[in-house]
Amino acid sequence: MLIGVPREIKDQEYRVGLTPASTRELTSRGHQVLIQAGAGAAIGLPDEAYMAAGAAICGDAGEVFSRADMIVKVKEPQAAERAMLRPGQILYAYLHLAPDPGQTADLLRSRAVCIAYETITGPGGGLPLLAPMSEVAGRMSVQVAASNLEISKGGMGLLLAGVPGVAPAHVVVIGAGVAGTQALQVAIGMGARVTVLDKNVERLRQLDLIFGNRITTLYSSEHSIEASVLNADAVIGCVLVPGASAPKLVTRGMVARMKTGSVVVDVAIDQGGCFETSHATTHTEPTYLVDGVVHYCVANMPGAVARTSTFALNNATIGHAIALADKGWKRALAQDRHLKAGLNACEGRVTYKAVATALGYEYMPADQLLD
Repeated sequence: MLIGVPREIKDQEYRVGLTPASTRELTSRGHQVLIQAGAGAAIGLPDEAYMAAGAAICGDAGEVFSRADMIVKVKEPQAAERAMLRPGQILYAYLHLAPDPGQTADLLRSRAVCIAYETITGPGGGLPLLAPMSEVAGRMSVQVAASNLEISKGGMGLLLAGVPGVAPAHVVVIGAGVAGTQALQVAIGMGARVTVLDKNVERLRQLDLIFGNRITTLYSSEHSIEASVLNADAVIGCVLVPGASAPKLVTRGMVARMKTGSVVVDVAIDQGGCFETSHATTHTEPTYLVDGVVHYCVANMPGAVARTSTFALNNATIGHAIALADKGWKRALAQDRHLKAGLNACEGRVTYKAVATALGYEYMPADQLLD
């Protein structure tokens, strides 16, 4: 199979779909890999390293898309890239379709085979291809919050850790999954006062056993969210419903009553965000103000630490990339129910139920396309 890796074109996105090491895993199995020139240059992965791993280099994305049987990306294809997809071509990337009707419509028109990292499941449960980027985003969210609490960034001029005689900032984390757990770990390490909310009491019990009185755990309800948010200096939203739009747990009315100069970081923005006042931003213009509250809603947070993120992502994605290349998409999905869960759109049909429900499409189970 010929696997193509275009250079990412989303704003300030420097991650790359395959590292030279991942490329070697594929070429050593007899596959061809075509890399767009400069795809990894910004993070210290020069074209020469890919060539040494057996890849060919081409000058433009058009050649990658026209020749490749499978496109391996990081972020969802932008409009210009979606226009180059063709029927039967495999797209293997983060997609986040539920809050993105334009992308979904384009992918359906292309009749490509669209496999989303974020809905592939794991043998032990969870979402193993989403987890590494959730880890990065969760850890980043606290340093982002700390930075934006500075008065020059629009914040109230608060040091997250405080100093002797001055109380630390109060960080509220909504959602105790992968990203939320990483966020609270970093917040604790930086000396903040931390409250975490979740509906899974067993998960809260686990966190209490690990962190003890260094955190406050609360069952997530409208009342507890409101009370916590109004008392917070920084709120980090880490809510995830796999493949579906994130629920709007923090309302516009709550935001209006938050402390002036407080900060919200919406880690869930890829799935539409969990603050009613959220809209996606970029690394170029990462924040905006609503009622005096700083909002950070960058939709590709891990792109800011693209080298770390690329290696972490490749560790998780390369196994399925090999399976798709070795077996073709039909046999690979038929033999692996976890990989099959990643099929979101295929041959013009929506094959992930949460996406169909969110956007009003007819749902076709993936099994019906594997015969």
